[in-house]
Amino acid sequence: MIKEKDGTLPLRERLVLAGIDEISSNGVQNFSVRRVASVCGVSCATPYKHFPSKADFFAAIIEYINTLWNQRQEKVIAAFSHDLRKQLVEISREYIRFLVENPHFRSVIMMKDENFDSKYVSMRGRLSKRTQEVLRVFCSSVGMPPEVELRKLFLVRSLIYGAALMFDNGEVPYTEENFAMVVDTINREFDLP
Repeated sequence: MIKEKDGTLPLRERLVLAGIDEISSNGVQNFSVRRVASVCGVSCATPYKHFPSKADFFAAIIEYINTLWNQRQEKVIAAFSHDLRKQLVEISREYIRFLVENPHFRSVIMMKDENFDSKYVSMRGRLSKRTQEVLRVFCSSVGMPPEVELRKLFLVRSLIYGAALMFDNGEVPYTEENFAMVVDTINREFDLP
């Protein structure tokens, strides 16, 4: 994803982007700071000037993705501030786009490592926290019981991740018609009991 020695971005961001690619290519267990440094054209010690440990590097990667997603999500929430249902549908639409446009982020979003502590779980959980809050408020406003709310959350998130994966791997062509079909399915879910 990152071009070797791309000097247009600050070094810290280049390292984070190369780290995302490293996780995507080799996973968390085989993550190599040395390979990240090589891709960025810096010494093996340079990443440690920005991230004191591998754990700090992972935290910076998760925070980078969270920041990008939160910026996009906040725009949607502001645009549809008086319509909770529209917010939910449009946040879902934007999240699918976010995942399709950044398929390498999925490796980080879905990463699991038994050595990660609750800090990482919490950081990754922030990706969906705002959306879950909007869903809870919407469900409460229309009188949905908690078990229905949980089912809605599961189904909508499944549709988002499933659609992004199917678009990315070519199983379903990423066309406006297919994208609209997914968004319509998410929207219709809020009409069902």
